[in-house]
Amino acid sequence: MVKVNGKEMDISGVTVSEYLAGTEYEPARIAVEKNGDIVVKSSYDETVLQDGDVVEIVSFVGGG
Repeated sequence: MVKVNGKEMDISGVTVSEYLAGTEYEPARIAVEKNGDIVVKSSYDETVLQDGDVVEIVSFVGGG
């Protein structure tokens, strides 16, 4: 199980890109942190989520 934004999910073995493709997140407007480290956008395709990982996804919101 992988914990994403506090929610346990059965997505072990999936890349960050694969996970994001099944969500409504817009990759250009988010930051992804895996186990306390920022995941660089260029490595989303090769970063595989594993059992026990903790992922935080933060969306950037514009306004003013």
